[in-house]
Amino acid sequence: MLLAIFGFLQMSFADVLDILLLGLMIFIVFRWIRGSSAMSIFVAIISLYLIRVIVSAFNMRLMTAIMDMILDVGVLAVIVIFQPEIRKFLIRLGNRYMHSAQGKVIFDKLLGSARKGGAGSSDEVNDLTEACRRMSEDKTGALIVIAHNTPLDEIINTGDRIDAGIHRRLIMNLFFKNSPLHDGALVISNGRIVAARCTLPITEKTDIPASYGMRHKAAIGVTEETDAEAIVVSEETGKISFVKGGTVTPIQNINELKLLLSTSLGE
Repeated sequence: MLLAIFGFLQMSFADVLDILLLGLMIFIVFRWIRGSSAMSIFVAIISLYLIRVIVSAFNMRLMTAIMDMILDVGVLAVIVIFQPEIRKFLIRLGNRYMHSAQGKVIFDKLLGSARKGGAGSSDEVNDLTEACRRMSEDKTGALIVIAHNTPLDEIINTGDRIDAGIHRRLIMNLFFKNSPLHDGALVISNGRIVAARCTLPITEKTDIPASYGMRHKAAIGVTEETDAEAIVVSEETGKISFVKGGTVTPIQNINELKLLLSTSLGE
């Protein structure tokens, strides 16, 4: 037995590996839900499990039976109550692997064809960049989502389908304050504007800056759950932000946005 030299520790290599894997799993879950409302539930479950281990170690049969019952019923309750959070976690975990370099190679081989990207020309990048610059100067609020591999059908179905090319005047007209389509998100996929006035999931993070409004929270939410990227133009300040993977990057100059869009639309 490994570690038997210490006398009271009778642990094999499998036991050590089991503990390390459990610790890694807890760390991954903790990192994914950190800052969300599910964090308190996760801490409560871990606390109940630790109590179960302690009462079992002291051979407290009645408490052990009660804790077993609570944990058995609690797991089912958590699955039912927190189904959206569990679904979001699994989607994020799957997207993290699918869109890594190794994941793309494997899935391309399984599908037998190249995966579609958001191919876009330099004219489309220029038009989108110029539209954001104009809206920033006029302090016109805007929220633009650029889809990649993750399907956004559920989000697109919440809005109005357009299916048009990327043109600066069209984008500016859609987000004009008196336009019936200005409220919500504009979705771009495969180099085309596919829908407007779309509803996005709102992030559950609680540690975001107070200066971020609902557009920023929606952009963070959709980029957390999918591999999409988002552009936010603040209606209050006119500042532009680029959001990817739930991380907000303030744009300091328009050339920085153009470079990011060239990479995004060119994937």
